[in-house]
Amino acid sequence: MNPHRPTQNLTTNTPQAVPGLYDVDEIKQQAASSIIEGAVTKNYPLDVNQACALLNEALATEINCVLRYRHHQIIAKGINFLDISKEFEEHAENEQRHMMMLAERINQLGGNPDFNPLSVAGKAVTDYGQSHDLRAMIREDLVAERIVIDVYRKMISWFGLGDPTTRVMLEKIMADEEEHANDLADLLAVSEKHN
Repeated sequence: MNPHRPTQNLTTNTPQAVPGLYDVDEIKQQAASSIIEGAVTKNYPLDVNQACALLNEALATEINCVLRYRHHQIIAKGINFLDISKEFEEHAENEQRHMMMLAERINQLGGNPDFNPLSVAGKAVTDYGQSHDLRAMIREDLVAERIVIDVYRKMISWFGLGDPTTRVMLEKIMADEEEHANDLADLLAVSEKHN
């Protein structure tokens, strides 16, 4: 018998709690005594300051990506530039959504989402970029996406089972980044055929 699986009452056919799994009175007391902490309970197993620092790095990276994609959207020129500009716009919108997800999670954990322009560049794991050539812009964005995929994979591992809410959020963001990388690789292949 699995000790963590609810047992079944054969007469009423209703699941019963596993004895000793948790103490409801203790949980109630802890929740009431630290109510100001919001979503972070006493049993949050990770270092909440480190969690917020990692998420602020991700936030800075997403801010940087929004700015880079918007810049590329505006200055894109060349063959099929309208389609590529539209792709940059879509990616910027996705990155902005990621940015807000991260900021909201930092806030839930009791941290301060850092939108300060002076610190964003220093915290971001990707570069803003300087390209003006369309192919170089696509390459620049693809490299940035590949970097964030690896960084998010490491963050997902760090949050692991300790903070499943943050882990699932990062998994969703990483799935979007993988889709962006695939889109950009396709665009790069098409643009190089026209060269």
